[in-house]
Amino acid sequence: MQAQLLEIVNSIKRNKYEDAISDLSPELRLREDLNFDSFDLAELTVKIEEDFQIDIFEDGLVNTVGEIYSKLQCFS
Repeated sequence: MQAQLLEIVNSIKRNKYEDAISDLSPELRLREDLNFDSFDLAELTVKIEEDFQIDIFEDGLVNTVGEIYSKLQCFS
């Protein structure tokens, strides 16, 4: 799950011509630390839904990688 999420994050960063990251720590913030804007968050949602069959934003905003991990663990 973590490796798959890292690949999703890095694919979004590559699309923005940003350097890939080597690790996703739970405290990383999507907007502030990963530099994701609204478009990137929408892409993240679609890719996670395709790979994991869940909408991580269904119950409200998700701000950190740790919150994504929690939602993915609840549905796995």
